[in-house]
Amino acid sequence: MSTIIAGHFQLQETALDVCEAFKAAGFAADRISTFYNNPPGQHALTPIGGDRIASPGAGQTPEGIAKGELTGGAVGAALGAATIPVTGPLGPVLGGLVGAHVGSLYSFSEMQEKSESGPPPRKSGMMVAVAVTGGDEARALALMRQQGAEGIERAEGTIEDGDWKNFDPLSVPQFV
Repeated sequence: MSTIIAGHFQLQETALDVCEAFKAAGFAADRISTFYNNPPGQHALTPIGGDRIASPGAGQTPEGIAKGELTGGAVGAALGAATIPVTGPLGPVLGGLVGAHVGSLYSFSEMQEKSESGPPPRKSGMMVAVAVTGGDEARALALMRQQGAEGIERAEGTIEDGDWKNFDPLSVPQFV
């Protein structure tokens, strides 16, 4: 395993030019990797495709919606009870049903916000990665910046024959 410096580029032509710049700067060609990183969810890591068998946070959905329904139903029934003189005994029932529905929708949106608050996923697009040793890290970082890399990251891994063998598209990038 070695330290890997990787950068994101928009265009394939740019990524190929960056590889040539690294070779011209004395980095070994077999320790430079360029590849396209698919958008989140499209890495085909499971037998049925996709990145995960179940979406992160999906296990919380039934519990969260049930809490929202109970809370919303209780509030709706209480408000509906206040309308008994106008609506009769149907007021608390309708209030409870409407409240449960609104409560489930509210709890679902809250759960969605929590699941989106994690670290941002790695952007899709062309990646150029170079395995560095010793003092080469500073040179690689400077060259990535000079070439206009977006989202430069540092990782540990193995690049052999131009292939980043243990690249994990789901790992949280350690941006420099």
